[in-house]
Amino acid sequence: MGAKNLKSWSFSSSSSSSTASSSSIPCSYPPLLHPDHSATTPSLKRKKCLQLLSFVAGSAVLILCIVALVSYGSNSASRTGLDGNGESGTRRGDSRGPAEGVSEKSSAAMPRSSPSYPWTNSMLLWQRTAFHFQPQKNWMNGQPCPTYYKGWYHLFYQYNPDSAVWGNITWGHAVSRDLVHWLYLPLAVVPDRWYDANGVWTGSATTLPDGRLVMIYTGATMESVQVQNLAFPADPDDPLLVHWVKSEYNPVIVPPSGIGLKDFRDPTTAWYVPTDSAWRVAIGSKNDSQHHAGVVLVYRTTDFVSYELLPGVLHSVTGTGMWECVDFYPVSTESAVGLDTSAASGPGVKHVLKASMDDNKHDYYAIGTYAAASNSWVPADPEKDVGIGLRYDYGKYYASKTFYDPVKERRVLWGWIGETDSERTDLRKGWASLQTVPRTVLFDQKTGRNLLQWPVEEVESLRLSSQEFSNISITAGSVVPLDIGKATQLDIVAEFSVDEAALAGAIGADVGYNCSTSRGAAQRGVIGPFGLLVLADEDLSEQTAVYFYVARATDGSLSTHFCHDELRHARIFLFLSSEANDLAKTVYGSLVPVHDGETLSVRILVDHSIVESFAQGGRTCITSRVYPTKAIFSRARLFLLNNATGVDVTATSVKIWQMNSAFIRPFYERDSASSIRTSNN
Repeated sequence: MGAKNLKSWSFSSSSSSSTASSSSIPCSYPPLLHPDHSATTPSLKRKKCLQLLSFVAGSAVLILCIVALVSYGSNSASRTGLDGNGESGTRRGDSRGPAEGVSEKSSAAMPRSSPSYPWTNSMLLWQRTAFHFQPQKNWMNGQPCPTYYKGWYHLFYQYNPDSAVWGNITWGHAVSRDLVHWLYLPLAVVPDRWYDANGVWTGSATTLPDGRLVMIYTGATMESVQVQNLAFPADPDDPLLVHWVKSEYNPVIVPPSGIGLKDFRDPTTAWYVPTDSAWRVAIGSKNDSQHHAGVVLVYRTTDFVSYELLPGVLHSVTGTGMWECVDFYPVSTESAVGLDTSAASGPGVKHVLKASMDDNKHDYYAIGTYAAASNSWVPADPEKDVGIGLRYDYGKYYASKTFYDPVKERRVLWGWIGETDSERTDLRKGWASLQTVPRTVLFDQKTGRNLLQWPVEEVESLRLSSQEFSNISITAGSVVPLDIGKATQLDIVAEFSVDEAALAGAIGADVGYNCSTSRGAAQRGVIGPFGLLVLADEDLSEQTAVYFYVARATDGSLSTHFCHDELRHARIFLFLSSEANDLAKTVYGSLVPVHDGETLSVRILVDHSIVESFAQGGRTCITSRVYPTKAIFSRARLFLLNNATGVDVTATSVKIWQMNSAFIRPFYERDSASSIRTSNN
C-alpha cells in the first residue's frame, strides 16, 4: 500500500487550512515523505550515534540474556501464578514501568502482606463507568494523540491488547462526533519495528496548513532506547484514520549527547515559528548533573524528517526529575476562546508549560512568556514554576494531553486516571484505568494566575431528570440526606454560604490546615469541613467526602481549601470510601482562590468508581477512584455534610442531574454516515 498511498500526500498549493490562525502559515516545507522527494538523509553524526547505540545495546542484550538464563528458574514462580480465584496474576505492587525506562505503571503499591478483599462479581461489574472513556477490556494509560480530523474527534491511547496490566504498549483508537459518545476502532499503531519493538509510547498529532496529519511518537527499541518516530495516515482521505504508515526514515530523532537513553520521550504537538520558517517540537528529559533537573529540549524541523536540536533548553527546574508527557500551548489572556498551538506570543497571549513528574506522578503547569528567538520560556511566577507550583488536578491524575479543537475554537484537555486497587483485582475484573471527561482549558482572567478547567459542554447532553434543592440549613456537626433516588451517575452543581458573623469571629482559625496531611472530613475546625458525601450507603459506613475547609488568619484574611477524603473518619463519623482493605486511600486537595463576593461553588461528576470535582469554576480540580462494597447500584446515597464546630452552613443551591450512559461501543459501518445519537435507546 506504500507507493499509492504515499502519492496522495503530494503538496497542493490550493489546499486550505481548517482554521484561520493556521492559514497564514506558509507551506515552505517540502512534500512530506513523497516517494519522489529526496529528503535530507540522517547526518554522519547521527549515523555514528546510531552505530554507537547499536554497539552499546548489543552488549547490553548479551549481558541481559546471561542474567536472564541464570535467574529465570528461581524467579519465574514469583512473577506469575494463580490467585485464589484461579486466574493468572502478579503480586500486588510489582513495579512494571521503570525497568523499561518509563514511569511506574502498576496499580497502587499495597503491602504484600495485605490480604485480597473478597470482591464479588457484582461489585466489580459496578465499578465500570458509564460515561467516561475506557477500552472494552485490558490495560490503558496515557492518551498519546487526541486530535480532530475531517469531522471526527480521535483518541489514540496507550493500550495493552493482551492483559489488564501494563506491557506490550500499542495504540488503541476510538472516534467520536461529540467527545462523549465514543466508538472503538481497530488498533492504530503496533510495536512491529526494531525502533518501537518494546512499545509505541506517547506522541502528538500536528495538523499541517494543507490539512495533512503528522504523528511523532516515542518508540522503545529492542534495547529499550527511547527514540522518536514518524507516522502518517495510509489514506488521508479516510476520516477515520484506520490505517497508518511508519516512515522509512525512523527513528527521526535519537537521544542527544548527555541525555540518558531511557530519559528522552513524549514529543509535543509541533508549532510553527514564522520568523524561523520552521516547526518546533519539544521533548521531555532530565539532567541529573544539574541537581536532578527536569528539562525540555526543543527541535527544529522544516519537513518532519530531519531535525536540529536547538541550543540550550526551553526550560529547566532543579530537583524535579524526569519530565514526561510535556505539553506546550498558548492561551488567550483576554478572551474565552482556545488558541491554535502555533499562535504567536505577544500582547494578550501567554504560554502554558506542563509536565508530568516521573518522580511523584503528578501533572504540574505554569503560565509564562515564550520567546522563540531565544528558545526560552519564563514563568510569570518563579515560585509557582513547573513541578513546584500549580497542578492540573490534585487527585489521581497523570499523563495529560491537550489538543486544539478548530470546530469550537477551544483547547481540550484529557487526563489518564489509573486504578488505586490491586493488580490482582484488575486482572480479575479484566480492565484497568480510564480517562477523565474531556475538559476545556482557559486562562482565569479574574485571578490572572491560573487556568480554569471545565467539562466540555457536550457532557451536558447526557443529563436526564433533575432535582433542585434551595437554602438547606446544615447545622454544625450534621449530615442531611438528599432524596434523589439513584446516586451512581450524577452531575451535581452546588453552592454554599457561611454566616458572615461567624466568619468574623473566627480569627486565627485553622491557619495551618492542609488537606493532604489532615485527617480528612473527620478533622473538625471552626469553619469546616462542609460539602457533600457522594457514593455513601444508608448507614454511612462508606462514603467519599467532597468538601471545603476555610481558615482565617490573625490578620483577618481567609484561605479556602478544597478536598476529597477517602480515609476512615472518626468522632461522629465512622466513614470509609470503601470497606475493602486492598486499596490505596488518601486525602486529596489544595487551596482554591475565592474572590470577594463569590459564593463557594463546586461541580461534581459521579460515575461509578470515579469522582471528578471542579471548585470555583474549575480553578482547583480533584479526581478520585473509589471502590465501594455497599454503596453500589440502588444502595448508593447522597448527603450534605457540615462537620464544622463553630458555624452553620447553608446550601443555597444544589442542582442534581441523573446522567445517561455514553453507550461507548465498537464502530459499525452505519456510523460513518450519521451523527451519534445521544438519547437512550
